[in-house]
Amino acid sequence: MDKLLLIPGPSPVVPRILDALARPTVSHVGAETAADLSLALENLKKIVFCAAGEPFIVAGAGTLSMEIALLNLVSREERVLVLSQGYFGDRMGQICESFGVPFDILRSPWGSVVPPEDLARAVRTGSYALVAATHVDTSTGASAPVKDYAEILKGTGLLYVVDGVCATGGIEERMDDWGIDVVLTAAQKCFGAPPGLAIDVFSERAMAKRRSLPAVPAYYADVLRWLPIMKEPTKYFSTPGVNEMRAFAEATRIMIEEGMEARFARHALAARAVRAGLEGLGFTSFTRRECLAETLSVVRYPEGIEDKAFRAGYAENGVVVAGGLGETAGRVFRMGHMGNLTGAQILFALEAMERTLAALGRAVEKGSSLRAAELVLRP
Repeated sequence: MDKLLLIPGPSPVVPRILDALARPTVSHVGAETAADLSLALENLKKIVFCAAGEPFIVAGAGTLSMEIALLNLVSREERVLVLSQGYFGDRMGQICESFGVPFDILRSPWGSVVPPEDLARAVRTGSYALVAATHVDTSTGASAPVKDYAEILKGTGLLYVVDGVCATGGIEERMDDWGIDVVLTAAQKCFGAPPGLAIDVFSERAMAKRRSLPAVPAYYADVLRWLPIMKEPTKYFSTPGVNEMRAFAEATRIMIEEGMEARFARHALAARAVRAGLEGLGFTSFTRRECLAETLSVVRYPEGIEDKAFRAGYAENGVVVAGGLGETAGRVFRMGHMGNLTGAQILFALEAMERTLAALGRAVEKGSSLRAAELVLRP
């Protein structure tokens, strides 16, 4: 039996996107691939509200997107400020360290975010070329106030990079209006496409900075090598993921058809419904309430529920969730609710959770979580 994949990514892939993925592979420099890439690039700019920037879609994953953003925007003589609320914020610092780029990290406790006033203080007292923030860290379920950060950075001259891997397409990110210089992301989360693509959208200011650098410590990740292909997809630099690109183009088409405002609202509704159901079963959030992301939940176990037994039983009942990372391992499970997830799938997941808990010996009022979620989904 196919299982409902509710990990923090990849998210479930709908048949329309799977059908696009399964079509025969074609030439990577042919007209069909060029049309798919061109459509995806144009739609991507609409998704992040960037009129004049340069989007890049290459074979890879979110970690490559992070490298692309950092390596093309700073030299080894410039310092980066990383705002970290978890595992993937720390990874941004690790990338800087790997390439010899000086950096400082502002860390929040897991489950919360870096307060904007801490960023303001750091900008006043430090000397930085770039600030990098994770919008939603999948290790903690915390959603950072990236718009507030942008307001603080306006007029400072600092470049601003937002890691939107678990946010882009599900939570609002307005590059032009807010002054974001790069949104980096990947295909497999809020886009609802299969994994395999690294995605970055550069502002005009970010592109100007790349052009000002005589060289960067990258070859495949150098955006100036990819720019001619993004402008004319029948040119060749490196073989793209042809089928993944076609599937991603279809995913962006679905998003534009739905409308971004409607999509953001649907993600917010799904988050409320899932959490209402979980609370009805005695679960509590690891993440502070004011920081809750609308794309996933990091959930504490009630006393007496063991992590591996719960997740194994839940999988047997048709739903896959993820365990905790780092300091949360064994203490929480992580449940994604993003992409093209439906209300019916949310209700299925909650009903399966009731059966799982009952099998583990926990007293459960049958249907209680479904009723709580349905009040949100169908008020």
